[in-house]
Amino acid sequence: MTGTDDIYRGIEQGQLAVGEARSAIIRRHYDAPIDDVWAACTEPARLNRWFLPVTGDLRVGGTFNLEGNASGEILRCEPPRLLAITWTYGDVPTSDVELRLSPDGDGTALELEHAVVTDPFGHDPLTAAWGVGLGWELALQFGLVKYLRGELPDAPASEWFDESAPDMAEAAAACTKAWNAVLEAAGGTPPSM
Repeated sequence: MTGTDDIYRGIEQGQLAVGEARSAIIRRHYDAPIDDVWAACTEPARLNRWFLPVTGDLRVGGTFNLEGNASGEILRCEPPRLLAITWTYGDVPTSDVELRLSPDGDGTALELEHAVVTDPFGHDPLTAAWGVGLGWELALQFGLVKYLRGELPDAPASEWFDESAPDMAEAAAACTKAWNAVLEAAGGTPPSM
């Protein structure tokens, strides 16, 4: 677990219906009111600006689909504090994701927990948690932070996002280094890239 750069990163052990799991946990502060952070994470038009297009029956018991990525079921939705969903990606066993928000001074504390048993590459739960933690942090740090600050173009992310851009490459390198330290502290070895 690390807490440098005002972001908490951790991997914890747990259990899902499909087996032993590990959870990647990310906790950070956003300089925006809780209702604004909630809307950015749950309203399709806003989510599309910094993350991915989402479609589906977006209510408890309904399903969602993130274009070109994952789908799942909405298990709980308690605005503006809790969203719990299942996460299905390809042939990988379904995992669980919880987004938890709370007031934090003049802003909002966001905590995301993603519990996994494996990943698309067949990694064990520990290494899979490293992978989802790294992926979520890049989206939450690079996309959501800039979106809430008004620093992104007024267009869907699919029109402006460039993973080879220097600022994205720098963010990816910093996140990878931080998550490698978390994985090593939990007793794992980062996969060779």
